Amino acid sequence: MDPIGLALENFNAIGLWRSHDSGAPIDPAGQMYDGTKLDGPVSLRTAILNRSDAFVTSFTESLLAYGLGRLVDYRDMPAVRAIEHHAANNEYRFSSFVLGIVKSVPFQMRKADEMVTTVLDR
Repeated sequence: MDPIGLALENFNAIGLWRSHDSGAPIDPAGQMYDGTKLDGPVSLRTAILNRSDAFVTSFTESLLAYGLGRLVDYRDMPAVRAIEHHAANNEYRFSSFVLGIVKSVPFQMRKADEMVTTVLDR
């Protein structure tokens, strides 16, 4: 199972804390790929803070992939590093990541989806 998801299992769909699901107690225990044990949001926070560089890179890659509408590959890594650097200089504000992505070469040079182009040409 996904250890991060399990660590957050006590939160319901609208973010309220719960200790039971359908009458059964919730067990948020899990283990990360490196053996770090998780047992809820506090231990998850600690694990993320201990690997902040990996978290920032993964977050940046995911946000860039969303912005591009495609998977990020090795050719995008210079842009990922530049976005991370820009965000670091701005205290990792979310707006810094978004602006970094919008100003990146992969974002500005992406091709429009053929279907959208076809619809707009009509």
